[in-house]
Amino acid sequence: MSKATGPGFRPTHVVPRHGMPAWEAPDPARPTVPLDPLLPVELVERRGDWGHVRCSNGWAAWVDGRRLVAVPDDPPAADGPAATTADPRPLLARAEQALADYRSAVEGLAAGTLDGEDFADRTGGLRIGLVVDGESMWLYDPEEGRWVYGDGRRLTTYATDREVTGAEDTGHAPTRVVAPEGER
Repeated sequence: MSKATGPGFRPTHVVPRHGMPAWEAPDPARPTVPLDPLLPVELVERRGDWGHVRCSNGWAAWVDGRRLVAVPDDPPAADGPAATTADPRPLLARAEQALADYRSAVEGLAAGTLDGEDFADRTGGLRIGLVVDGESMWLYDPEEGRWVYGDGRRLTTYATDREVTGAEDTGHAPTRVVAPEGER
């Protein structure tokens, strides 16, 4: 993946529930680290079936854009449907504890009290995801396998790992490459 720079991160899509392969360039010969399931990404460019995405940490990669799961243009309205969790605090507390557990393992690794194998054992199964943008928050709920949107008062499911119908998961690069405007 390449490091991207630019304005703030605004998720437009989510990686499918089984994750997806990624490439450094829109070229099947240049694979990179695959993207995690349900990772929020921002689609910044399309070239045929290829999609150039940026992650919340600024990293960018090319993916099969047909497989990305679109998210609503705007977060769910605070007065929206009843499919909400009334109080975000318990989920925030679980995320805070998971982050504290990870930090403790990192500190042990840095201090030499943990080796790589012990670090892997202590962090295995930890899964944390959080994006805060002013009053808006997207938080991963590992117990439910979903991303939720929060406005400070309540949470609404934003994306889930439930079966989504759509593009078939081939695990392969897109077959069509389209040259950018200036190269045609």
